Amino acid sequence: MNILLLSMPDSFEHMPEVVVRMPNGALSSLAGNVDAHHEVAIADLILVQRQVRETVERLVNQLKPDVVGLSVMTFQRQTAKKIIALIRTLHPAAQIVAGGYDPSLAPEAFMNAFDRSVDFIVRGEGEITFRQLLRSIENHGEFDGIAGLSYRRDGRVFHNPERQVSSLEGGDIRLPNRKARVLCGYTLLGKQVDVVETSRGCTFDCSFCSIIEMRGRNFHTYSFDRVLADIRDAREQGARAIFIVDDNVTLNVSRFEALCQAIIDAGLNSIDYIVQAMTSAIANHGETLAPIMRRAGFRYIFLGIENILENDLAFLRATSKNTKREDGRKSNATIKAIDYLHKNKMYVVGGLIVGNPDDTRESIEANLEFARHYIDWPYIQHPTPYPRTPMTKDFRERGLIINETLQEYDGTTAVVRTEHMSAEEVEFMRWKAERWMKARHFPFALLHDRLFMLRNIRRIFAHTFRGSSIRSMLGLEDERRAFERYRAIRQVERAYL
Repeated sequence: MNILLLSMPDSFEHMPEVVVRMPNGALSSLAGNVDAHHEVAIADLILVQRQVRETVERLVNQLKPDVVGLSVMTFQRQTAKKIIALIRTLHPAAQIVAGGYDPSLAPEAFMNAFDRSVDFIVRGEGEITFRQLLRSIENHGEFDGIAGLSYRRDGRVFHNPERQVSSLEGGDIRLPNRKARVLCGYTLLGKQVDVVETSRGCTFDCSFCSIIEMRGRNFHTYSFDRVLADIRDAREQGARAIFIVDDNVTLNVSRFEALCQAIIDAGLNSIDYIVQAMTSAIANHGETLAPIMRRAGFRYIFLGIENILENDLAFLRATSKNTKREDGRKSNATIKAIDYLHKNKMYVVGGLIVGNPDDTRESIEANLEFARHYIDWPYIQHPTPYPRTPMTKDFRERGLIINETLQEYDGTTAVVRTEHMSAEEVEFMRWKAERWMKARHFPFALLHDRLFMLRNIRRIFAHTFRGSSIRSMLGLEDERRAFERYRAIRQVERAYL
């Protein structure tokens, strides 16, 4: 059969497209795990944000796919439904499958008595479920025995039992198929970038996280041989930067140290690596962990700081993963973790969440001031009530959700208010401060990626300060006017079809 796999064009707006465009690793993993006789094509529509309709039309008309699979996050739901409607018009015979966080956690939004837009939903981990689904479609078989699948039959919707999460052992989940990609342009600061997964899952229970709802509290790992083969494949396909996309690779610090050494021993440390990490892991083990990370090629470290105030950390259920333990005492791990990373010449992408239920102007400003002083690139988000997370329940019970427009659930649009501030005021504070934090990192990026930055500095600056004018930057215009223009631009940017 001909299979077309699509990721949505909607993106988080922290960085301009010329700086970073990552592939959807789930789709390449799906492509690598279907039976070999199928023809599979992957299109990451984030690479063609201004030509979505034309690209989908071209691919559907060329490939005449028997099955179209879509990977969807919550803020991409509206775009996904428009793309599904387009595919139905272009090629009515295609069977349409939805997967990813949003269909998994809110299947009723894609498949109910009134919404017949998709034929199947693959819930949770998709590789084995999708493989079995294709076999049943091809052989005109039944679907009731496929765990993790939702489907229609005789006008009714059936949700099969959940699939048990994979242990990642024994080769059940094969290597990704990157050769199936039919679009190009994946980039990180001018270098071709790819994604690699070494483990899945996390045992923490942060209130904002969808991982727990997707797969429970667990942690499973791939063998190092498999991971190194995956990195080699990415490099052979042209990658010179790799994002380790694990949910929490630093959950097992000794394993992560051994992985870094394995990368060095395999001669794969000429690649620039990016990874997400817990502050507690870096703070408690940084003396030995940080140097080996740097030798392995790690350059940017996304630290899940979440917040620097204890009350907010408690609400986010993130206190324990941000705690340093020393001489029987506990303290916030963030500054120590950042210090270890900076001493070893790595840059910190600081993940912070502001606009929590009890936040005031003072508490938000405390986090912004911390970011100004300690982190290299801000990744500041607003709490977002994604389906079935504990955070969503809390916000809804307190009546703090003020925006149900899901395409704005992108983390940089404030869709909840606090007990003391409006959502708009929270977003304005974040926007006003964050632009200048990003600009401060430009000289450091120039040192490492001189040619790329010289070629693209105007585009990067324009994206970072879009909505602003010379007058607003000189203080001759109320910055709220610039903020209003920025929000209007964002509305236009979200219209992909």
